[in-house]
Amino acid sequence: MQSNNDFYGYAPDKSEIALLLIDVINDLEFEGGQELLQHALPAARNIAELKEAARRSNTPVIYVNDNFGRWRSDFTRIVDHCLHDGVRGQAIAELLAPVDDDYFVLKPKHSAFYGTTLDLLLQYLGARKLVITGIAGNNCVLFTANDAYMRDYQLMVPSDCIASIKSPDNESALRQMELVLKADTRPSSEISFARQTGTAHEQSRR
Repeated sequence: MQSNNDFYGYAPDKSEIALLLIDVINDLEFEGGQELLQHALPAARNIAELKEAARRSNTPVIYVNDNFGRWRSDFTRIVDHCLHDGVRGQAIAELLAPVDDDYFVLKPKHSAFYGTTLDLLLQYLGARKLVITGIAGNNCVLFTANDAYMRDYQLMVPSDCIASIKSPDNESALRQMELVLKADTRPSSEISFARQTGTAHEQSRR
């Protein structure tokens, strides 16, 4: 891993690949949240393992989180709320709580790119390939993948690392991303991150 020492726009990591966690810090206190939790919790366990693999290889991890319509939102307060206020999403927040080395971006709408600094951050990192995970698969993950595809990023969306309220909707979103956006949707167990080079070694499908 090389260091990007541009003082203006400083981003310490240099990597051709980045791991995105979409809306995983989420209280799930909305209609359908309980049903989403049932699907999201297994996905969160897989995301946690994928994040650990990324951490071992010095691959940048970027949390992209909704501001829930609150324009004074602060990511630290959102994390604290999800960890300590007894909300539905607490178990997921405990699995995926960010650490100091992680990046975060707050978004106002569905896509991680709309009205955010994500694209600029990815440029400083030198990332051209994105591993996209999170919730909901048929909503914010899909919108993010659409925008990433239009910006010519290569996409990996591990099928076991996204979740939606309804399983059929999740499967439909995966098919859309695979067929239209050319996303690689193999499960996370078949993805490994290369050490030092910042590129991903993709194991063969079994």
